[in-house]
Amino acid sequence: MKSHRIEDLKVWSKSMALVKEVYLVTAELPSEEKFGLLSQIRRCAVSIPSNIAEGAGRNNKNEFYQFLGIAFGSTYELQTQLQLLIELDFISETKIVPLKQLLAEIQKMIYSLKTSLKL
Repeated sequence: MKSHRIEDLKVWSKSMALVKEVYLVTAELPSEEKFGLLSQIRRCAVSIPSNIAEGAGRNNKNEFYQFLGIAFGSTYELQTQLQLLIELDFISETKIVPLKQLLAEIQKMIYSLKTSLKL
């Protein structure tokens, strides 16, 4: 298997868009969260396209599959953290819902890509 061009992977592009949106929404968090939830959420969001990219750059399906699994896990971690923003009243649910919808779409895309790679 040759490596994939990440620019051609729709799931990578959508994940990059998600990261931008997460950064914009989390900019509203209180400054005391700078090294807490804010940092955790942003790192988690960045890990999704980063792991997709790293896996795409590998030379075999098994490694790509493994990195997609890591990205998939990060989507669930981010989903939890976004819910925490709502429950802690840091950000309104109306601002988080579009992120959660995009995240659900990315989860489906990663799952489908993983399924297509399975031997």
